[in-house]
Amino acid sequence: MASVTDPYVKLIKILRLEQQQGYQDRAVIGGMARFATEWEKEAQATARNSQQAALARDITALLIGYTALPDPETRRAVIEKILRQVEDVMPEVLEKVERRREPPTPPPAPPRPARPTEEAAKPKARPAVPAPPPEAGLDAPVTTLPGIGSVNAKRLARLGIHTIADLLQHFPRRYVNYATLKPIGKLRVGDQVTIIGNVWDFGERITRGGRKLVHAIVSDASGSIQATWFNPYVIRQLTKGKTYAFSGTVDAYLGRLVMVNPEWEPVEKDLVNTARLVPVYPLTQGMSQRWLRRLMKKVVDAWAPRLEDYLPEPLRQELGLMALSEAYRQIHFPDDEETLRAARRRLVFDELLFLQLGVLHQRQVWRSHSAHSLITHKAWLDQFLGRLPFTLTQAQERALHEILEDMEKTTPMSRLLQGDVGSGKTVVAAAAMWIAACNGVQAALMVPTEILAEQHYRSLTRLLEGMTLPHGVPLRIALLTGSVRGREREEILRDIATARVHIVVGTHALIQEGVEFHNLGLAVVDEQHRFGVEQRAALRGKGHYPHLLVMSATPIPRTLALTVYGDLDLSVIDEMPPGRQPILTRWLKPTERERAYAFIRRQVEAGRQAFIIYPRVESDDDEAAEEKAAVNAFEFLQKEVFPHLRLGLLHGRLKGDEKDRVMRAFAAGEIDILVATSVVEVGIDVPNATVMLIESAERFGLAQLHQFRGRVGRGKHKSYCILISEGNTPEAVERLRAMETTQDGFKLAEKDLELRGPGDFFGTRQSGLPPLRLAKLTDTKTLDLARRVARRIYEQDPDLSRPEHKALAERVRVFWGREADFS
Repeated sequence: MASVTDPYVKLIKILRLEQQQGYQDRAVIGGMARFATEWEKEAQATARNSQQAALARDITALLIGYTALPDPETRRAVIEKILRQVEDVMPEVLEKVERRREPPTPPPAPPRPARPTEEAAKPKARPAVPAPPPEAGLDAPVTTLPGIGSVNAKRLARLGIHTIADLLQHFPRRYVNYATLKPIGKLRVGDQVTIIGNVWDFGERITRGGRKLVHAIVSDASGSIQATWFNPYVIRQLTKGKTYAFSGTVDAYLGRLVMVNPEWEPVEKDLVNTARLVPVYPLTQGMSQRWLRRLMKKVVDAWAPRLEDYLPEPLRQELGLMALSEAYRQIHFPDDEETLRAARRRLVFDELLFLQLGVLHQRQVWRSHSAHSLITHKAWLDQFLGRLPFTLTQAQERALHEILEDMEKTTPMSRLLQGDVGSGKTVVAAAAMWIAACNGVQAALMVPTEILAEQHYRSLTRLLEGMTLPHGVPLRIALLTGSVRGREREEILRDIATARVHIVVGTHALIQEGVEFHNLGLAVVDEQHRFGVEQRAALRGKGHYPHLLVMSATPIPRTLALTVYGDLDLSVIDEMPPGRQPILTRWLKPTERERAYAFIRRQVEAGRQAFIIYPRVESDDDEAAEEKAAVNAFEFLQKEVFPHLRLGLLHGRLKGDEKDRVMRAFAAGEIDILVATSVVEVGIDVPNATVMLIESAERFGLAQLHQFRGRVGRGKHKSYCILISEGNTPEAVERLRAMETTQDGFKLAEKDLELRGPGDFFGTRQSGLPPLRLAKLTDTKTLDLARRVARRIYEQDPDLSRPEHKALAERVRVFWGREADFS
C-alpha cells in the first residue's frame, strides 16, 4: 500500500532537479503542468486528512501555472513556496528525501530547447522574428517586417506608424493585470486572473440577436469553468484536449462561473496575451489587440536590444534610471508593476530632458543675434506717464522696468508679460511701444481677433493721442485687420513701409504677404497662446530680429511657463489696480435659472448691464436650445424672458462690422443684455456691466471661465458671476467650486492644469512644443529634475558636441525636428 509520503518524495526530487537545471521546466517530460495532473491523483489517493488534501490541491495549482511563468526568477519563487508548504505540513518528507539518494521518478526528460530568456537563450533559440538584416535600421519602413504587406502598412499608417522606430514608440495606453494565476476551483466572481486549463469540450449556439456564440469547457485538477466568445473563429483555433492559458474577468451565468471573451494562448509559447501585465494599445479599424501585440513582441525582442543609450552611463547611474533597451522592453511587456514604473520613469524623463534641451537651444539661438538698442530717456517716459489718469501699480512699474532694461540691450528681448484679467498689461505694453517709437523704430501689436484689435487700437489711441515724437513728428497709430480693404488698406500698407505709421495694431493680417515694415524694432503679441509658433515667428520676421514681448491674460502656472516658455524671460503683474472689486461668484442648477433672470432684471433696472454666455453659436435641437446655443437663446430670451429689455447678439460668425456695431452699442449703453459666445473672452471693456451669466459652465475650462468673469467688475459697481450647470461629474463640481471660492487667476490656472492637463492651455501648434508620448507637464517632480539636468548639460556643452553627447544630440534633433539643429 502506498505511503502518504511517496508522492511528495517524488515531487521534491523533481523540484530539486528543476532547481539544478536552472528552472527551465525540463525536469520531467512534458513539463510541470502535465506532471501536476497525474501527481495530484496520487497525492489525493494517499491523503489521510483534509489538510493533506488541501496541500495537494494548492501545489497542483502552482505547478499547472509553472510552465507559463515568464522568467526563471519567478519560477524559483514558486518552487521555494512549494517546498516551504511541504515542510510546514509534512516535515517527515524532507527527512526521507535526504536519506534516500535515488534517482527521481519519472526519469528526467531528454534535453529539449529551453524557452528563450532575455540574455542566455537569445543567440541559440529561434528568435521571434528573423534576425533583422544589418541594413534594417530603426528608420526602416514597417514593410521590412515579415507579414506586413500593403494592407497592414496602411492600417499602421493610420496610427502614425511608418517605421520600426514608430512601432517601438507606439506605447500601450493601459495594461490589464493577468499576472495572477489561480486554480479554477478557487475562482470568485470579479476575479481578473489567468487560469491554466485543458479544453475538453466545444459548443456553438445562436443568440437571440442572431450572433454566433462559441463556448468551451476548460478544466484543471481543481474544477472547470465555461469560456464563451462572440468570435466564431475561436472554435477553429483551439484544439480539444490541449492546455492553454486563459486570462479574463470571472463572471456568473445561470449559477455557474464563466469567462466572457477571455484572452488565450498555448502555454508552450511565449505568453503575450495572458498570465502577465498585458499591454492594451491604441488601435484602428481592421486591427486587433492580439495581432498588434504579437507584432510588438517580435519588434521589441528584435530591435530593443539594438537601441543605443543616449544618456551617458555615469549620468544614468547617478539618476538611478533603467537602461534604454530594458525600458523599451518593460514599457511594452512589463515583468511586473515595479519594473513598469521604472521603465515609464526612464522614458518620461527622456522626453522632458529633450524638451528642456530644445528650449534652452532656442533661447541661445535667438539671443545670438543682434538687435537695435532702444534707449529710455527719462523725459520720454515721464511724458507718457504724466498723461495717465492713474498711477502705475508697483507690479506694473517692475514689469515695465524689466522690459525697458531688456530693450536697451543689443541682443533681442524675448519676454513674456503675464498678468491676470484687468491687471494693466496694455498700459505697460503701450509704454514700451512709445519708447520704441521715440527711438525711431516701429512697433507692432498682434492680437487674435478683430474685436480685440479694435479694442487695443482705441485704448492706444486714447493713451497716446496727440503725443509728439522727439524729432517733432506727431505719433501715428494704424489699425490693420482683415476687414480693412481697398484704398484704405493700400494707404496703410504704404504708410507702414515708409515709416509714416509708428505703431500698428492688427490681427493675422500683419503677417500676410505684402505687409512690409520700414524698421520694425518691437513686436508685441497679445493673448499669444491663441497663435501658432509659426505665426509668432512670422511677425518677428517682419523686422531684423526685433525685440519680442508676448502677453497673456490667461495666467499660466509657473511650472508650465518655465517649460513652454523656457526660452523667454518672465515678467508677472501680480497686483490689481486700485478699485478692482472682487466678483461674487455663484453656481446655480438649471432649475434655478429663473432666479438668475430675476437678478439680471433688477440689475438692469438699477442702470447696469449684463452678459449671458453660451458654449455654441447655434443648435439644430429645439429642445432646451436656450441652454446650448446663443442664436436660439437670443430669440427665446427676447420674446419670453426679457421682452421689455434691449438685447444684443454677438458671436464669431458675424462679420467684422456687425461685431463692431454690437460691441459699440453695448459699450454705449444702448444694449442692456449681450447674448454671446466665447468671442467675449477678450476685447470687451464695459465698466457698466455687472453681471456675467455663463450657461453650461461645465463645458469651459477654469481659465476660460475666469476670462469671462473678468469682463465684469471693471467699474465702480459691485459685480457678479453666475454659473449655470448640472455639474454631473466630480471634475465639473471641483471646477465650479473653485470658481466660487477663488478670485486669483494664477491659482485657478494651477487647478485647471491639475484637472485638465496642459493640452487645454496649449496645443502643440500653439506652443510650438513637440508632442509628448508618455510625459505630462503636470509631472512637476520629473519636470524639475529634467530642467536641472538639462541646464547642467547645457552649461558644460551647449552644442552637445562632446563624444558622450553625440547620441543625445541626435535624439534631441529627432524630437524637435529641424528647430533644434545642434550641428
